Amino acid sequence: MSTQGLEQTQPDHPDFGRLLHDLQPWPNLSALVQGVLCSLPQHVQRDFLTDPRFRITFEDYQPGRGWRLWLPTPGPPGEGTRCVVLRLRLGECEEHFSRWVIAHELAHAFLRNGGWNEISDPEAAADALAESWGYPRPPGSWRDFLKGSEPESGQTAG
Repeated sequence: MSTQGLEQTQPDHPDFGRLLHDLQPWPNLSALVQGVLCSLPQHVQRDFLTDPRFRITFEDYQPGRGWRLWLPTPGPPGEGTRCVVLRLRLGECEEHFSRWVIAHELAHAFLRNGGWNEISDPEAAADALAESWGYPRPPGSWRDFLKGSEPESGQTAG
């Protein structure tokens, strides 16, 4: 099979390998994160890729031991670390919910946990930015989106 002209038909995505490194043991979660990263506007991708303080990692919680997380040392005043921490159970959730959570957390990182446009509340701002990227907040709770679970009414995602 010839590969001539293939580079013209495939989208040109940046190499997110550095950002996905911590997620390698969980290929499903890594693929979900890569899919969301590839869908983001180029200026957002560039912001993440050019900031050495930005990273994506997983929640490392073990009962009886607690929670462990490695973060790079903050930079000068006003330049803290930027880290998206994802729960491994996102790989067990409905795909549209997992992608929304990932986009929401990436929005927080892009906004540096601040507001967006006229929205000053960081949670509402992350929701609005994620929605503008094509990831609207689904109604429901985590349990509603775990594959094979019964939906619960009256609770919200997050």
